[in-house]
Amino acid sequence: MTDDILYSVADGIATITLNRPDRMNAMLPGMGELYAELLQRADADPQVRVIVVTGAGKGFCAGADLSVLAEGTDGLNKYVDEQSAETLPFRALMIGTPVVTAINGACAGIGFLLAICADVRIIGSGVRMGTTFSRLGLVAEYGIAWLLPRLVGYGNATELLLSGRAIDAAEALRIGLINEIADDPLTRAVEWARDIADNCSPASMAAMKGQLLRVSEQPLPVAVDESLAMMKVSFGLPDLAEALAAKGEKRAVNFPPRGA
Repeated sequence: MTDDILYSVADGIATITLNRPDRMNAMLPGMGELYAELLQRADADPQVRVIVVTGAGKGFCAGADLSVLAEGTDGLNKYVDEQSAETLPFRALMIGTPVVTAINGACAGIGFLLAICADVRIIGSGVRMGTTFSRLGLVAEYGIAWLLPRLVGYGNATELLLSGRAIDAAEALRIGLINEIADDPLTRAVEWARDIADNCSPASMAAMKGQLLRVSEQPLPVAVDESLAMMKVSFGLPDLAEALAAKGEKRAVNFPPRGA
């Protein structure tokens, strides 16, 4: 199973690569849990400041491996049994480390969810992506009905889920599903990650990810009060002092690892 997803760390960037190129990186039972474990592993590593996720070969992730259909209901239940937000692509939203997906090819089903659970999403210029669930007689799987309207609005989410159609990169950008189109999405994702790793506070980014995850369920006064309390904490952390010192000395910033 470990060969199905590759993991490496270099210069503050962890790269997670779905590695079944002969199957367009379609996911087998157990790969979702492994992906979540690797996200957690990167998040726990003080040397990792950004996580880049992509697919090997010409695909990003074509969804669940349809060969499992031959096993019937018992085989398909392996994708669901003992699963939770902690063991699924949603883990990317719940960790403190920023995650960027380089959507380099076919992206459907659970691959669609994996792609959009990232904090930043960069897609190849010729790539198409779609939910596909309705075209297989399935439901809005893995909690995607919670996330998709928050990214693209209720109307767009409804249309994408009900139609199950594939959309091109231009439409994905227009409706806010992705952040950027690039001829080489992996190179561009690494460039974005490099800038973040070199210039942004890990503590600041982790705090903001937590705020973004909570705020959709908070009344405005609660969100404001929480931000005020968090601001007081941030004022006393070494990150602000380092940023101000770096600006005054006209040098590159050197933020400490999160939790230092």
